[in-house]
Amino acid sequence: MQPNRRSKSLTGFMPNLIILFLFLLAFAACSKEEHKAQSKPPKVTVVQPIQKAVTDYLEMPGNLQAIEKVDLVARVEGFLQSIHFEDGAFVDKDQLLFVIEPQPFKAQLEMAEATVEQQQATVIRAKEEYARQLRMIKHRATSESAVQQWRAEYDSAKAVLKENKAKAELARINLGYTRIAAPFDGRMERHLVDPGNLVGASGPTKLASIYRLNPIFAYFNVNEYDLTRLIRKVREEKESAFKPGEIPVLLGTEGEEGYPHKGTLDYASAALDQTTGSLQLRATFPNPMINHVPALLPGMYARVRIPIAIEKNALLVPEDALGITQGQRYVLTVNKEDVVEQHSVTVGKKIKDLRVIEKGLKSTDWVIVTGVQFARPDSKVTPVRKKTGEVATD
Repeated sequence: MQPNRRSKSLTGFMPNLIILFLFLLAFAACSKEEHKAQSKPPKVTVVQPIQKAVTDYLEMPGNLQAIEKVDLVARVEGFLQSIHFEDGAFVDKDQLLFVIEPQPFKAQLEMAEATVEQQQATVIRAKEEYARQLRMIKHRATSESAVQQWRAEYDSAKAVLKENKAKAELARINLGYTRIAAPFDGRMERHLVDPGNLVGASGPTKLASIYRLNPIFAYFNVNEYDLTRLIRKVREEKESAFKPGEIPVLLGTEGEEGYPHKGTLDYASAALDQTTGSLQLRATFPNPMINHVPALLPGMYARVRIPIAIEKNALLVPEDALGITQGQRYVLTVNKEDVVEQHSVTVGKKIKDLRVIEKGLKSTDWVIVTGVQFARPDSKVTPVRKKTGEVATD
């Protein structure tokens, strides 16, 4: 009976031993495959830089201002008689806007003109008498003092006539001030004084303002760094992006895509503001009305862009290919031996998902764009070479 129990024990142990043996074989195979996979260099995707012409821009914020703004004031004292425009309306040049009660000024002009006519008669009489005295003195029929007296009378009458004419002209001007017209085509603000009120009593009274909106100004400031870059680019480039006196400026407002408005730089301050370290510039933009509504209004915030130079053979790489260490930008490339190299680069403007590389890279370099996390400088990789898709520059 004892031998039978031993035989049963061995019979139960054998299957377990076989299972353990198979498990060890499988583990060894997996370890071998894993080791083989780890020993193979990691795969990375590499591309060569895109080479194309790129325009370099300065971009800055700005604000819009009317090319002309005039405060319409009452220059004579009187009661405001009537208003001849709707608040916020567009008006034409020389269109009548306000009328100040003209009757008192008409009466003053008539009085001044009557005084002129009266004095003209006095001048004629003094002139004739002076001429008669000159004839009489030749025949010793009058005294020298009488001649001198009438000469003084004649000169005095002429001076009084000149003064009266000036007073009449002043009265005519004041009468003209009772009718206030638009100095240019523009848009009216709301009126500030209602008819029936006395205006001009203690000085000029502001009645309303008018804005000329087409064209329109954009003011913006260039900081010293960008200004220095602009000057350097213009001095270094054989072919500038613009002609002297015709510097283009592009503009976009809040809610607009890109820079749809095109204007021209027409003013630059003569010196930098020492407080802000910037130079003020101004550009003029067409602002036509569509259905009596302009696209640009004074006070609007604007995005301004100025092209400063054209780089005909700029190099561009995907933004994702760039790394940064200690404040320095770099890219990883793969050489002919499939070894990773690190290049410090100077970057330029961003164009969609591409970045301009100004220094530190050649057009023949293969730049790692995916799998960067597996690449280490001076280590081997398995590069997969692809072409970077074209991206339009704006």
